[in-house]
Amino acid sequence: MSDLTEVAGRYIAVWNESDEGKRAAAISDLFTADATYTDPLADVQGHDGIGAVIAGAREQFKGFEFKVLGEVDANHNIARFQWELVPAGGGENIVIGFDVVATDDAGKIKGVYGFLDKVPAGA
Repeated sequence: MSDLTEVAGRYIAVWNESDEGKRAAAISDLFTADATYTDPLADVQGHDGIGAVIAGAREQFKGFEFKVLGEVDANHNIARFQWELVPAGGGENIVIGFDVVATDDAGKIKGVYGFLDKVPAGA
């Protein structure tokens, strides 16, 4: 079993990667080929689907970055953690979410199940 705190950190880093090529390589490295991503706004499978969701969020929230909020709680191959979206230059978060990540025995993410706890009005 991998260190799920490290997996969560790499996962958040993928969301923050601005270079599309580097982001695609990081997705390929971190996620299984058939990985799923499900949250209130998306339900996709595979590297391309996950990449499209991340690209869309990056486009919608230019100038913001994702950060793990608090500790990562993990058991077996499952981790849960809260995250926040904050202005890159610092300031109050505008979004808070809660993700559950399941990995395979090699430490690759095979499923992400996301929840949104705080969203901006009109989002």
